[in-house]
Amino acid sequence: MELKIEHWPLDRLIPYALNARTHSDDQVAQIAGSIAEFGFVNPVQVDENGVMIAGHGRVLAARRLGMTEAPVIVLPHLSEVKANALRLADNQIALNADWDEELLCASIEKILGADDGNDLLPLLGFDEDFLDDLLADADTIAAGNIDDDEVPEAPEEPVSKPGDLWVLGNHRLLCGDATLLADVEKV
Repeated sequence: MELKIEHWPLDRLIPYALNARTHSDDQVAQIAGSIAEFGFVNPVQVDENGVMIAGHGRVLAARRLGMTEAPVIVLPHLSEVKANALRLADNQIALNADWDEELLCASIEKILGADDGNDLLPLLGFDEDFLDDLLADADTIAAGNIDDDEVPEAPEEPVSKPGDLWVLGNHRLLCGDATLLADVEKV
């Protein structure tokens, strides 16, 4: 199957009535900032009738930027059920990924090292506190300031003994032996 990028007027794009993904004003502003800086590099995906499959947030951002058209890929081969499945998968699968924080930090530091790095940082979509923590941890490691945790001496009188069951909100913690069925059944 050959995919072709077309340019459609925004008014031709029909939002999917049951789109379960929501976009806050802040997120639409982030998308708009990304489009303004990098271009509209991720086309909207639509069915043969122009109903959006993926790209609702990008279209909102394009409208905010005053754009009148967007790049579009038509996916006529998908049934209505498969188009809906793709809508969900397109949004959810990316959320199932994790970051390699060491490589992420290296990428961010490379961006920060560029002349316009500080201008690009807000366009990455990361929370400012997350970035501060990530970069602070990297600075600590780079400086070799990794101290072992201080382990306190064990008290003479133990706080808990085998058989004690602690209720922690919806969780239960048993001081016991996981190889004993009777202990496992208590939790």
